[in-house]
Amino acid sequence: QVQLVESGGGLVQPGGSLRLSCAASGSIFSIFSIPVMGWYRQAPGKQRELVAGITPGGSTNYADSVKGRFTISRDNAKKMVYLQMNSLRPEDTAVYYCNTRPSRESLWGQGTQVTVSS
Repeated sequence: QVQLVESGGGLVQPGGSLRLSCAASGSIFSIFSIPVMGWYRQAPGKQRELVAGITPGGSTNYADSVKGRFTISRDNAKKMVYLQMNSLRPEDTAVYYCNTRPSRESLWGQGTQVTVSS
């Protein structure tokens, strides 16, 4: 059974930083199929949106709203995906999820709450 578990969220003041982690279990990172991974977020009353993506080779892309502030990375050997978030803003407040790109319905986990507030 494939599972993704997010962690690292919390309450931070504007301008602060957080590092999110996503641990994958099961066969998702098998040698024959290392998927493109992404971090998504969903703010209250809004649709879930893609924040950042990373290919197996490490190429990345970002939503315009987080470019220059967020950095996605991965460790295929450890089956981990990370999101370093700097210069956080109140509008970054959301539940953050990791999933493949395109996303797979069965892989949505609990997410990790990020709250940016003074």
